[in-house]
Amino acid sequence: MTDRRDPPPQAAPAAWAGASPDTPRGSAPDVASLAAGLGSALHAAGLPVGPGRCERLARAVTVMAASSVADLHACALATLVSDPSQVNTFEQVFAALFGVAPPPLRGMPTAPPQTVSPRGDQDGGPPPSGTQHGPESWQPGVHIADTGSAPADEDPESEAGAPGVHRVASAAERLRGRDFNELSGVELRQLVTLMREMALSIPPRRTRRYRRARDGKRPDLRGTLRQARRSGGETIRLARRAPRVRPRRLVVLCDISGSMEPYARALLMLLYCINGGQLRGGPSRPEVFSFATRLTRLTPALAAASPDTMLAKAAEAAPDWSGGTRIGAALKEFNDRYGCRGMARGAVVLIISDGWETGDPGLLGTQMARLSRVAYRIVWANPRTQSSRYSPEVGGMAAAWPYCDAVVSAHSIDALDDLLAALHSR
Repeated sequence: MTDRRDPPPQAAPAAWAGASPDTPRGSAPDVASLAAGLGSALHAAGLPVGPGRCERLARAVTVMAASSVADLHACALATLVSDPSQVNTFEQVFAALFGVAPPPLRGMPTAPPQTVSPRGDQDGGPPPSGTQHGPESWQPGVHIADTGSAPADEDPESEAGAPGVHRVASAAERLRGRDFNELSGVELRQLVTLMREMALSIPPRRTRRYRRARDGKRPDLRGTLRQARRSGGETIRLARRAPRVRPRRLVVLCDISGSMEPYARALLMLLYCINGGQLRGGPSRPEVFSFATRLTRLTPALAAASPDTMLAKAAEAAPDWSGGTRIGAALKEFNDRYGCRGMARGAVVLIISDGWETGDPGLLGTQMARLSRVAYRIVWANPRTQSSRYSPEVGGMAAAWPYCDAVVSAHSIDALDDLLAALHSR
């Protein structure tokens, strides 16, 4: 018995790789692998393509009996693109994968994507004249590795991957272990794809309010009487209450002095990605402050539309960007105006700085002790601690070290796992 919801079996589509848009082919590739490969390429380019959309593409290709690149393009455009702003990226990825000329981009200059090999170097042969190379010539965070069309005397299905599916290597993956200080601005933006996959969980805290709970330890007299009215005044079941649990606040103090600028940009981008809805068990918007020679609240900048806009608004709001460092004075201003008045009470405080104090280290130690009495946990992210020979013996870091619950480096994407674990620890 055939389920009506399943499409009837059709002839499998052709191997379109290297074919012209209207030229059908004769061999039958794996439709599921083809849809998964195209979906993975679009997902790496930043489009919200998941397994569900890949399944719809495979069904559409089978039902329509697609036999050319044009048919595949129509099916993919209808099933994988959900917003007009995604069309330009889709056309670039599709053209790079299947060897067709991309249409003119809407509102953007036409530029062919750069082809790189899985090792990161360019494929053999000189580039054609007028072709731009480098990260600027392709969408941030993804590069396409073109393996070329299969020879005529070679079985297309004998390759490791499905016919027509080209291997996709994300440039951001090759930057995971590199220090943020060694990356250019374009390379830092390529890391947004990896940062969006991260999730931060903040420890919860008990409040003075209660909620109804079957396993609660405190009797709920009002709830018991309300239930007794349904049974003629007889108490059949005793209602109970349990303390209500709320997530703790995350407060971030970021050093934006000259020595910390690359790390500050990277970690502000991480906070921007977390602010986009991936903060699990925590507030929807962390409180972010920057300091160099003065304290500036940057929380409104996290609501920007893009990471570049967020960094531009942060630089505009903080006139002391890339200036000197007075950690103790900035921390005193935070405690006086925000921290001890309630913002840092019971919160998880993250301080991002290399500990280079140009002011009085004694003031920093005093303010750290004051902050530790109200904060639930203090985590210090210092990129200098990545060295095994690092020792906090002089300067502001020596004064702040006794009051830190955890010290991590957070100097690269791989090191951010230690930072997220330190913020989650209780």
